Amino acid sequence: MISIENVQKSFKNNEVLKDISIQIEDGEIYGIIGQSGAGKSTLLRCINGLESYDQGSITVDGNLINIRDKKSLRLQQKKMGMIFQSFNLLERLDVYQNVALPMKFWGIPANTPQAKEKILKLIRLVGLEEKMHQKPRELSGGQKQRVAIARALVLDPEILLCDEATSALDPEITKGILALLQKINKEMGITIVVVTHQMEVVKQICQRVAFLNHGKVLAVGKPEQLFVWPKEKEIRDFLREESDKLPSSGVNLKLFFFGEGNQRPIVTQMSQELQTDFNICWARLEDFREDVYGSLVLNMQEKDLERACAFLDSRNVTWEVISK
Repeated sequence: MISIENVQKSFKNNEVLKDISIQIEDGEIYGIIGQSGAGKSTLLRCINGLESYDQGSITVDGNLINIRDKKSLRLQQKKMGMIFQSFNLLERLDVYQNVALPMKFWGIPANTPQAKEKILKLIRLVGLEEKMHQKPRELSGGQKQRVAIARALVLDPEILLCDEATSALDPEITKGILALLQKINKEMGITIVVVTHQMEVVKQICQRVAFLNHGKVLAVGKPEQLFVWPKEKEIRDFLREESDKLPSSGVNLKLFFFGEGNQRPIVTQMSQELQTDFNICWARLEDFREDVYGSLVLNMQEKDLERACAFLDSRNVTWEVISK
């Protein structure tokens, strides 16, 4: 659905996108994640033509995004709904009127029976039937974002672009917004691209992610692959893992579990079979779209490392030695 090839962009000799290449499939929920200043929002604005890029190419559904071809760009932008962190609602309009606003901009009559039914259907979809005639100042942050989502869907887009859409919301409201985005993706088949720095967003809804660091794509893959067993130092720093608080003596061994592996008493079995003790330094479970992944760090004497690794290999447990 979206193909980004070798895209580069600079602001006043400051290169903010450096040879970016990403492929986003039709119907996918794709995350673009990284620290502030990584280039995430700039890349998203290049996708929908709000920003130009200096080199490379971006195609959406096979059509090149070219900011200089205004007619073609306008038609492409109609296929892409956009959701912002700041909601961008007009205060003088009520919920119904805000949702209908894109129709007005595109010269589409909003007072026909078909248009009215579509607007009402979207307001029901986001759960705001009872707030239909209220102004934005009368709504909570989560309700405002639901209005923005309904507005973004009113032109029947093929793609929904979300720029830090939940970063201004509290965790419980964020869960509701993410569940709504999942419902839209599943029931309407809309491709969703999510720019975020929030790991909870990635874990709950993203099927694949690209991790950006200083304008470069550092890693691409399933979030559970990137973030449960991070190989790159930059990703480990982003996750703020507690590796600096591990014991300085002995050897620290990190184990990884998935699915049924979370239910096996691996540590106690290993301790009994090897007839030695281990110190459990820290452990955590991560829920990625209803699949549970786990990691555990053990501290042991160096003399036990080889036997422990052999035991874990025999039980198909993934492991790595954490360097001090």
